[in-house]
Amino acid sequence: MPEVFIDGKRYEYDEEQDEMLLQFILDQGLEVPFFCYHPSMSIPANCRQCMVKVGTPVKDQETGEYELDEDGERKIRWFPKPQTSCSTKLQDGMVVHTQETSEKIERVQKDNLEFILANHPLDCPICDQAGECPLQIQTYKYGPEGSRFEVKKVHKPKRVQLGPRVTMDAERCINCTRCVRFTEEISETNQLTIVSRGDKNYPMTAPGEEFDDPYSLNTVDICPVGALTSTDFRFKARVWEMNQTPSIDITNGKGCNVDLWTRDNEVLRITPRENPDVNDHWMPDAGRYAYEKFNNNRMDRPSITLDDDNQSNTSWNNAIETFAEVLEAHDSEDIAIIGSPHASVEENYAFNKFFNLMGVANAKFTPHVIPGSGDGFLITDDQAPNTNGCRVINLDEADEAGIQSVVQGAKVVIILSDDLVGREVLSTDDLNGCYTISLATNYSDTTKASDLVIPITCVAEHAASYVNVDGRIQRSFPAKETKYTNRRLNLEMSEGRLDRFGTNFDNWVSEENKVDCLPVWDFLNKLGDRLGLDFNYDHSRAIFSDLSSQFETLEEVSYERMDEEQGVQLPIKQKEVKA
Repeated sequence: MPEVFIDGKRYEYDEEQDEMLLQFILDQGLEVPFFCYHPSMSIPANCRQCMVKVGTPVKDQETGEYELDEDGERKIRWFPKPQTSCSTKLQDGMVVHTQETSEKIERVQKDNLEFILANHPLDCPICDQAGECPLQIQTYKYGPEGSRFEVKKVHKPKRVQLGPRVTMDAERCINCTRCVRFTEEISETNQLTIVSRGDKNYPMTAPGEEFDDPYSLNTVDICPVGALTSTDFRFKARVWEMNQTPSIDITNGKGCNVDLWTRDNEVLRITPRENPDVNDHWMPDAGRYAYEKFNNNRMDRPSITLDDDNQSNTSWNNAIETFAEVLEAHDSEDIAIIGSPHASVEENYAFNKFFNLMGVANAKFTPHVIPGSGDGFLITDDQAPNTNGCRVINLDEADEAGIQSVVQGAKVVIILSDDLVGREVLSTDDLNGCYTISLATNYSDTTKASDLVIPITCVAEHAASYVNVDGRIQRSFPAKETKYTNRRLNLEMSEGRLDRFGTNFDNWVSEENKVDCLPVWDFLNKLGDRLGLDFNYDHSRAIFSDLSSQFETLEEVSYERMDEEQGVQLPIKQKEVKA
């Protein structure tokens, strides 16, 4: 195997992978500072921060043997100047000294940072990037203690609205060109370029154009300083105040891996989480605005329609009793249940199983597809996160006409987490002839047309799995507490914020933002007790354990495996989703 020596330690590498030195160093868990390099984009080597000392062993041209020095060690021919490790290819026998073992490299990196900081504003205390800023972190670790530049800094445009979602402070820009390369190589909109010259240049759109790229906020994620900021999140919170929880984007069928950032039980922002098998480092802007659905317009306490057709909040006991009385007053063949591609695998399974135990026919569901809305990248025509999950557990797939037919033939219709009226699968007139019960996360046209509404948890409040359009099953973690959960007691929830600890004096801890809702299976447990059904699931893990024992497709899948492999590819044949 070819070998390379980094700071005196030997490493082997695969010659066929044609790796660059910096990425190889990072893959070994070592560190070299950098700003412009990104593993998914081209290598400009323009920040000059990743300098290392590089040499190669000297070989005898006749024998092909390594030449040795007087100590019996290989003779090394050093490059005359430090090299940018991001653009240096690995070579067999290469010897590398990083800042850890070379005082010269340590000084080179410190001097380079001093140049980068020459005109950088000292506004870390108010910068959105503070706490997760590579420039800030690397300056503390590798930079100078102060600046020798006592002249007035160069000023550039501030608070520039590049587009509807991105605001720029050009003074902070270090011209790494990550944002420009993203629009050229990843989103391929070519909406950004570098304008002006010398120490006055910065990224900008063409005159009269706006940065409305559907993936524009990814430039905020990859900006190594605070030059590009999210207009929506700007000055809203500090990163060390928030909990960071891994989850899944539920705004379309791709299932991009994301992190939910919460403070005081509100999701304040959503950012992409790397998964090379699904979304790499990216996500569409539309998925970031799911936080509005998690926080706002939430079903909070059960509601029931009164005689005057107005809905009013009611108690959980009354909601359970009303639900039970409706079921007891009707034969099973008069009851129709409708599952949802917007609900998780566990929710659909528990929902279907509960009513199957009562003799109700298998749940129907209809895909939520908008033809032509996908882009062939991370935005799909399928608007739901779990269409394939409904198929895996054998729910009955139906088109709009099929759903309408089921509703017309029923006296009781129970809908799981799907706004069928809002997406025009059903009309309010379709539901007028039957008693309608909705289990929903948010107020919608369907809940308005329902006689009884049960508030249930959303993806940000429970652990559950979803099967994306490519047949990959992935799962979420609870990021928000409800009225009936506690972060300290729920082992599925993350330990805490970036600083790992909170105090009794934190001003972002209150009870106001906890929604009064229950997981579907928890509510069905209570309803089952009232009806005398043998139905009980303590948590979603128990449901998935049941699933994996019943469906061959899921028999080798577990939450642990999904966590370790960032999702599991299921052996299912892909089906073209039609509107």
